[in-house]
Order: sequence, then structure tokens, then C-alpha cells
Amino acid sequence: MVKHVRTSLKEFLQRWVITTMAVLVATHIVPGIDYHSWQGLLVATLVLGILNAFLKPVLMVLSLPLVLATLGLFAVVINAVLLYTVGQLLKDFRVESFGSAFWGALIISLVTLVLNSVTKSGSTRIEVRRAKRTTSEKGPDDPGGPVIDV
Repeated sequence: MVKHVRTSLKEFLQRWVITTMAVLVATHIVPGIDYHSWQGLLVATLVLGILNAFLKPVLMVLSLPLVLATLGLFAVVINAVLLYTVGQLLKDFRVESFGSAFWGALIISLVTLVLNSVTKSGSTRIEVRRAKRTTSEKGPDDPGGPVIDV
């Protein structure tokens, strides 16, 4: 039981640090997203994590037709809504407009994807593999160039 709690706490802290780093990158890249103190940034990422855990699944289910119609891209809009909400709830973290929230959510998603892949945390992975094909895998008219498997 204690080991499970320790593992859960470690995963929570790791996700919080990754989210904080991603939001920090967004504040430096996207005009209109700003924090007044480190404490404000940490509280903002904690609130964002709580909203992502409890409110995001509800919003995803309610907007499922839009998510499916846009092949999942509407999820960025949902992330923007949550980021904009955090900016409205806290006075030490500011998100000026929905446009800033949209671009911030996009940056946060990309940075989180990269950091999760580098640290091997979360459920998303980027994996690049290169392998030589054997002669038996090549066809008679195969020039032997690169192959993209989907």
C-alpha cells in the first residue's frame, strides 16, 4: 500500500513538473499568457491539472461529435478553454484572450508530448525505429529505399 502511494505521488509530481515546464515555455512564446510569481505559476499548473483530471473528460464526452468530426483537433480547443478558465480564476496567472489560450494550449500540448517522451512518463510516446530489411522482404521490383509503415 505504501509503495503504491509513493509511486502515485512520484507520478503526480512528475506530471506536475512537466506541465509546469510546458506552461513556462508557453508564457515565454505566446503573447498574452503571463504569471506574476513562481507561486502563481505553480498554483496555475496545479489548477490546470485538476481541471484536466475532472472537467476535461466531461467536456470531451459532451463534444464527442466535434472531436470525431475534426479527427481529434477539437481537443486543442477544449485545452484552450481550460487554460483560459485558469487565467480567469487566478489573479497571479493571466491569459488575455481565447486566442492566446488556443496558442498556449497548442504549445503546452507539444512540449508535454516531447517531455513525456523524453522522460518516458505519461501514456504518449514518440518512437523512431530504423531497421534494414532482409533480402527476403524485398520484392523483385523493390529499389530498397525507406519504407513508412502505418
